[in-house]
Amino acid sequence: MHRKDHILVVETDDLIRGLLARWLREAGYAVHARAAGEPAPEGGVRLVIADVANPRRAATLIASLRTYQAPILIVSARFRRGLGASAAAARQLGVEGVLPKPFARSELLVAVSDVIGDPSQ
Repeated sequence: MHRKDHILVVETDDLIRGLLARWLREAGYAVHARAAGEPAPEGGVRLVIADVANPRRAATLIASLRTYQAPILIVSARFRRGLGASAAAARQLGVEGVLPKPFARSELLVAVSDVIGDPSQ
């Protein structure tokens, strides 16, 4: 990952946003975490991870995140667990992946690596 490229975490819950940012930084990724509506980071965005509280209203959020011209990984407590359901939801929403909450650190890192690769490469 280029030094100025970041993973942008868009999460309204302060605790979850901080936890995701910490997990990603500990894994070697550069991270910019913000609540919805806060200014974008300077430099490039390599991946956007965004919380979707309501899948029926996800299209508006996803459209606003497309301005970053980066892959989008959705995290949400509203999606069913299971790889098949997550893959179908991702296809339906037009995003690279859907990670149902709750998830473990290892699941997050695998999902991120599947989309953008390992930070050490």
